[in-house]
Amino acid sequence: MGHGVARAARLGAHHEAVPHVAGAGPFPYAAAEALRLPDAYFTGLREDLQFRRDLLSAGLAAAGLDVLRPAGACFVSIDISEVGEGDGVAFCRSLPARRGVVGVPHSVFHADPDAGRSLVRFAFCKQTGVLEEAVRRFKDLPPGPTRSAPHPPVPFPGPP
Repeated sequence: MGHGVARAARLGAHHEAVPHVAGAGPFPYAAAEALRLPDAYFTGLREDLQFRRDLLSAGLAAAGLDVLRPAGACFVSIDISEVGEGDGVAFCRSLPARRGVVGVPHSVFHADPDAGRSLVRFAFCKQTGVLEEAVRRFKDLPPGPTRSAPHPPVPFPGPP
């Protein structure tokens, strides 16, 4: 369906994910089928994902986390420095045992390991009950030294 070109040094960890989501296989066929779906399908999908995003965002914010709410993705990100944490990799490794949830550290998507070090993302393309349970499990996080207002949605860049 498309391609991208970049210097190898600029790709960083991104090159590891690209073969899994693009190229040969069922994805071009699935995209062609999706183009045949009625607009109502996509309207409903957008509304459902916005509901799930807002559910997870509100729950994480209620736990005292600084939430970065996207306008065009299926992940909500948090800044763990608000709860006295600084290393997203260590935080994510401890989450299954501490909270029974899984997050992904932003730093794995950067060539510079310090970039995004305190940011962690969570997928909200889950069943509502799963998201409600995750929110419940975050409720007793100790509050950070300061609690900032939640960020407005991060705009999704449209076509150039």
